[in-house]
Amino acid sequence: MAQKTDAKSASALIDERIASLDGWRGETLARIRALIQQADPDIVEEWKWDNPVWSHNGIICTGEAYKAAVKTTFPKGASLPDPKGIFNASLTGGTRRAIDFREGEMIDEEGFVALIKAALSANLAK
Repeated sequence: MAQKTDAKSASALIDERIASLDGWRGETLARIRALIQQADPDIVEEWKWDNPVWSHNGIICTGEAYKAAVKTTFPKGASLPDPKGIFNASLTGGTRRAIDFREGEMIDEEGFVALIKAALSANLAK
């Protein structure tokens, strides 16, 4: 798939990715997207590295779909407060953190939205 950077094309590519995923993975990525948009109505959708990317004054997080998980990676996650402890992947990295959402697991929506807002605050502070 071609790399697209304008918002309209990126949003369409994200729609296509969600539609192409079977069952729970598509539903999970769609719910994550809705929570990101809820947390930051000014979020910019991008398409990089053949994946959805959400940015506002810098990257907030990416959305990747794998066979066993839908993953959101926060490039500056190690510096973000995570009082609900929802980061569960890439925990040993120096700067990034991720969340693996697996089939049948409930999304901690409050904790996820708080992480999006924290990432936004960090981006706006730079």
